[in-house]
Amino acid sequence: MANIKSAIKRAKTNEAQRLHRSAQKSSMRTAVKRFLTAIENNDKEQATGLLNTATRTLDKAVTKGLIHKNAAARKKSRLTQKLQAL
Repeated sequence: MANIKSAIKRAKTNEAQRLHRSAQKSSMRTAVKRFLTAIENNDKEQATGLLNTATRTLDKAVTKGLIHKNAAARKKSRLTQKLQAL
């Protein structure tokens, strides 16, 4: 455990940021998972709307530094391919 006041504060802010990033990653994964369940149910109308939501959350994750931009591009491409195959 930290003894210096600045180190204690740093540990608290690091923990708060960790929880915040974890929540953002979770919402990103949830958006992608909702899209995939719509694809499994062969619901093309709902899937197109959910694809927009998923791509938006992936783009936000890139701007916040949660995932790399190429990883987001790859995921968006794969999701779009699944929608086109439907």
